[in-house]
Amino acid sequence: MAPNTFKLPDLGEGLTESEVLNWKIQVGEHVTLNQIIAEVETAKAVVELPSPYAGIVQKLHASAGEVVPVGGPLVTFGDEAAAPDADTPSGDDGASAEAGRTPTLVGYGAPAASANRPARRARTGAASTSPAVVPAAGSSASPIPAQSSEASAAGARRTATRSTPPVRKLARDYGIELSTVRGSGADGAVLRADVEALIEVPDKTAKPAAASVGAASADRHVKISAVRRATAKAMVDSAFTAPHATEFLTVDLTESMKLVEKLRKHPLLKDVKLNVTTLTSLIATRLLGTYRALNSRWDAANGEIIEFGSVNLGMAVASERGLLVPVVKDAQAKSLRELAEQLTQLIDLGRAGKLAPAQLSGGTFSITNVGVFGVDAGTPILPPGQSGILALGQVKRRPWEFEDQVALRHTSTLALSFDHRVVDGKEASEFLAGVGAVLEEPGMMNIFI
Repeated sequence: MAPNTFKLPDLGEGLTESEVLNWKIQVGEHVTLNQIIAEVETAKAVVELPSPYAGIVQKLHASAGEVVPVGGPLVTFGDEAAAPDADTPSGDDGASAEAGRTPTLVGYGAPAASANRPARRARTGAASTSPAVVPAAGSSASPIPAQSSEASAAGARRTATRSTPPVRKLARDYGIELSTVRGSGADGAVLRADVEALIEVPDKTAKPAAASVGAASADRHVKISAVRRATAKAMVDSAFTAPHATEFLTVDLTESMKLVEKLRKHPLLKDVKLNVTTLTSLIATRLLGTYRALNSRWDAANGEIIEFGSVNLGMAVASERGLLVPVVKDAQAKSLRELAEQLTQLIDLGRAGKLAPAQLSGGTFSITNVGVFGVDAGTPILPPGQSGILALGQVKRRPWEFEDQVALRHTSTLALSFDHRVVDGKEASEFLAGVGAVLEEPGMMNIFI
């Protein structure tokens, strides 16, 4: 059979590139159809790539840490008789050169802009031991000095740092540049123990300093992940595009807390994770049917406001890769059980870094719980394209007026940020007061279910 080259597919919503985190296969290995061959990181999620072909791996076109454009080659497969091809440039590998989009297993990727190898992200840290010349700004010259081709090849071999993908990931997590690590493995390969030794003792030549209170620790350089970079851009775009306004309301959650405890013990719900956030999500999605401006988007290009017919509820999740906002589609139509199950699943996937791009897109209104971090209140920033986001503060007992007396009650502060181009203060205030009223008197929920 002719060689088949699997190209990076379009993984969703304007994503133009992905970074290869690690390979699950190696050259010479037999791969079956739909076998997971690699993990790649997009600006939204870590995605497992299944193979659209069965056959022998002839060539891996990128290594861990390289950024591949959509439509760029990833893997070339051949049949049992084909020898692994480690030297032949990929080009199109016999693929059709016709214009248009090339079908792939996951999506439809645009043809690669050039036949060049995928670009490796620039790394920071100490310079290589081999001499190098830094090109002037705007120059396309190679950073390798002029010398014989043999010397250039030797220098390139010296600057390449051998290691496995898990070791590279460990180094990235702790901000360690692999080119500065002296490898103890075969042919100078960097092993996990080599990186761990630097984590434990950053400078083995330095004399140990006497322990003291407030002593400074070594600077740590943390690589900006694709998710954090995308989040930062989105927050800046939102903060300086939509005129934010925020309103606060402190409510008595005592009755809602009691209701949640009863629901957890009910035979039909005992296997479901329920909390006040779930209850608030149910209330908010029902009320958005009345206050539709908070479930809408400002469309300046077309001169209109789009009021969405469905509530696609985003739930902010803090993960090791940064802030993620997975989305429950058609949340207004979900029962309490369905909402709880889907939120739990998305939150767990988000923390594990296993969310698909489709699960992170299409939100129309969002909720974030800053109370889990011990915070009373905050001013949440709107996700781009949304007009409302509700933040829940921590639940704490405090003296509260109740039935003409002062009693210790469970309270929390709600904060609603909204796009003042779309939402008037009156509508935002009524929505926030409505959510608070139902949380204080859960029996009123019958109005909205």
